Amino acid sequence: MSLIKDWINKGRLKSPWVVHFDCGSCNGCDIEVLACLTPVFDVERFGIINVGNPKHADVLLVTGTVNHRNKKVLKNIYDQMPDPKAVIAIGACGSSGGVFRECYNVVGGVDQVIPVDVYVPGCPAKPEAIIDGVVTALEVVKAKLGLAEMPKVTVIE
Repeated sequence: MSLIKDWINKGRLKSPWVVHFDCGSCNGCDIEVLACLTPVFDVERFGIINVGNPKHADVLLVTGTVNHRNKKVLKNIYDQMPDPKAVIAIGACGSSGGVFRECYNVVGGVDQVIPVDVYVPGCPAKPEAIIDGVVTALEVVKAKLGLAEMPKVTVIE
């Protein structure tokens, strides 16, 4: 059983499966996440696969400001993901609530609802920074597996 588990963990670290959830935003960061999948950046050549089911994902990309209506959905998606998992908050809205943080129905950034491992700043965040965030999230997953130390930098420049 240990051999199979080691094989699965090795595969997870070489080819992360990412699920993207938009909490509600201007869609600027969503466009940049999609840009990562285009031939210009082509993250699939690095083994990064975008999946639609959180039960298959290793990394959760969250864009947009968390509001009272979608915080339960975000928590539910997080709870469905298998351990070890990593969460990336993308953009100013995902990190802190952005320009919407003072609105009556806004909870704030993603870290107000679920634990965040990596923050990718920007409005919108650049595709290069998003890809770097996924690579850092892989280091977090590796650390949670006990195969490495936790990365010191969790805010991507």
